[in-house]
Amino acid sequence: MAAASRDQALSLLAAANNHGDLAVKLSSLKQVRGILSSADPSLAAELFPYLVELQSSPESLVRKSLIETIEDIGLKAMEHSYILMPVLLAFLRDGNSGVAGKSIVCGTNFFCRVLEEITMQFRWHGKVERWLEELWTWMVRFKDAVFAIALEPGLVGTKLLALKFLETHVLLFTSDSNDFENFTKEGSKQTFNISWLSGGHPFLDPVSLTSEANRMLGTLMDLLQSACNLPGSVIITVVNCLETGCSTSSTACF
Repeated sequence: MAAASRDQALSLLAAANNHGDLAVKLSSLKQVRGILSSADPSLAAELFPYLVELQSSPESLVRKSLIETIEDIGLKAMEHSYILMPVLLAFLRDGNSGVAGKSIVCGTNFFCRVLEEITMQFRWHGKVERWLEELWTWMVRFKDAVFAIALEPGLVGTKLLALKFLETHVLLFTSDSNDFENFTKEGSKQTFNISWLSGGHPFLDPVSLTSEANRMLGTLMDLLQSACNLPGSVIITVVNCLETGCSTSSTACF
């Protein structure tokens, strides 16, 4: 990143954090996103600690915009995005449901992308780099936190998004279609399939991952049995999750 761009980004981040006008804050953060998107990932990562400071902003719109920036920049600079993960997890418990929900959506995209990268890196290079292993640790923490949100009392909107993540998790680890041939070409864009782990992996165990996904289907079944205590929208989402999950799982659901 050129010195001028770095100085401009720092000035904009200061405005996003301290300016009294909300419109200026949002505009400044949007400009920062543009600067970091066009910068080399390793150089853009130098500003991540300053970006993180915005998590304490009192304006929910700034916090939501920060999540969008984390997703946009973090996925392009994955090797350094572990710096941003504590913010993402903290926002899961944000008092504003819009912020919490956006954090779930952003984290879901990260989860899928990191899972694909971990699998493909080992397949292509025979190892997983330390930064990616650390990032997966953050994804496991994210998964556990969202599971808790899905199953505990709380705001309906946030709960629905948590249930959708749960559905995604089940699909990732129970689909029995073998799309491995499409996976073998490095650089190809494919959705993760559990069959990709059939050749072994240093820390992703397909048996335990599938078992966890099937247990989650059982938890959804238990949740459905208490339908009389759930809002209608939650019941519909649970049923849809079960239909989708059971169509790919070898476990009998009904």
